[in-house]
Formats: sequence, C-alpha cells, structure tokens
Amino acid sequence: MSFQLHMQCHKQPDVVERILRVIRHRGFTLNSMSMAPSNCGEKIELSMSVTSLRPAHLLTTQVEKLHDVVALRCVDTASNHAAISY
Repeated sequence: MSFQLHMQCHKQPDVVERILRVIRHRGFTLNSMSMAPSNCGEKIELSMSVTSLRPAHLLTTQVEKLHDVVALRCVDTASNHAAISY
C-alpha cells in the first residue's frame, strides 16, 4: 500500500532525521520527500510518499508522538481518501 504523509513541524535541525528514523523502524519505505519552510518561517511543511504492506496507523501513531510534529495528515493514495489526521 502507498500513503502520502503531509506534516507541519517545528523548524528544528533534527526533526526530519527523527521522522525518517520512525519510517524506517516501522517497516515503511520512503519513495519521495519534499520540504519547504512555512509562511511564518518558524515551521516546515513536509510531504512524503511511503509504501508498506503494513497499515498506515502503525506509522502515523508513532510520528504523532514526536514533539516537533504539529500537524499530520495521511492519505491512502490507492483510494485517495484521508486516512488519519492529527
């Protein structure tokens, strides 16, 4: 299954590294990633495409626990429906 993750995070030097570590530890494969600063300049917007045979909630529940993640939306690209919002 393929999922698109859209996140807003506090702008910290290690936030992307921690998110990537969670993706790897949960058994998901990163296919693509884009990052841009938000309009206020204090946050970053991340979009990631990931795949796995595992359900999305196994990843999103762990990403939500990261203290620098402000908002998270997961879209199942097969059905194009928002699976989880945080």
